[in-house]
Amino acid sequence: MSEDDIFKALSDPTRRAIFEKLAGGRLNASALREGMAISQPAMSQHLSVLRGAGLVREERQGRFVHYEVDPAGLGCVASWLAKYRAFWPARVDDLNALLKEMDQ
Repeated sequence: MSEDDIFKALSDPTRRAIFEKLAGGRLNASALREGMAISQPAMSQHLSVLRGAGLVREERQGRFVHYEVDPAGLGCVASWLAKYRAFWPARVDDLNALLKEMDQ
């Protein structure tokens, strides 16, 4: 799993929607499809991409497969964002100063 795999997996709006649903708890593929105009094969393909990126894990219980977010998968993204976190306060301060100048 690499940063590229994770960003590529989350670049698709359908996969982001699936990931967001799973952030609410464990679901099977049928429950994930509720409210989405997506076929079962397409859902399986999206879940495969999310699993391959390390964002989702599965657990088989009898004939059912339950999916859930794998928090470790986001660790790579958190590390990547941490590099840029130091720049945000200075940028926000610069923006506030600019907005104050514009108001005068």
